Amino acid sequence: MKKLFLSSYFSCVADLFPDFVGRECVGKKLVFIPTASLPDSFPFYVDADRRALKKLGLIVEDLAITSIPSEIIEKKILSTDYIFVSGGNIFFLLQELRRTSVDKMLIEHINSGKPYIGSSAGSAILSKDIGYIKYMDSPNAAPNLNDDFSALSVVDFCIVPHSTNYPFKGAAAKTIKIFSKTLDIRAISDNQAITVNGDKVETLTL
Repeated sequence: MKKLFLSSYFSCVADLFPDFVGRECVGKKLVFIPTASLPDSFPFYVDADRRALKKLGLIVEDLAITSIPSEIIEKKILSTDYIFVSGGNIFFLLQELRRTSVDKMLIEHINSGKPYIGSSAGSAILSKDIGYIKYMDSPNAAPNLNDDFSALSVVDFCIVPHSTNYPFKGAAAKTIKIFSKTLDIRAISDNQAITVNGDKVETLTL
């Protein structure tokens, strides 16, 4: 059964997470994938999310998928209780997940029931295709995608993160206006999260 906690900014909704996992936080191991943030020279949001996770009592282990062999990546994911994928450039994230085959690993572990936590790009990457994010993020960070934006296809909706928050509010509104008639758009602010438990999908607000 899929178990997903999808946020715009995890640190803003961290207090919702313990109930989502049945209060099972203290001492649990979490693999933290910050790859999307690598093109950003000042990824303060990654540090904020990491601190929030540790504050919940989770044991956080960073996983640099761009620089270690796939067998080690798989071993690290297998050894942890939760998977976390951070925010940043979603197109760069997709490029690197695809290049390292971590996209397939994530799909396998999600489908087997391992809880997955996404923050911004880490949430939207679970949609079927991320082309709709092009007004909020730059595809130029991922030239090797060659305009193929097919993503993990774990959920059948498309998350628009930071929908009411600076500096993304305008781009989010444009995205919603353009794609809402053709895609199942789920817009969430920094104080909201979408949870998926099997077939049950909820939007929570803190």
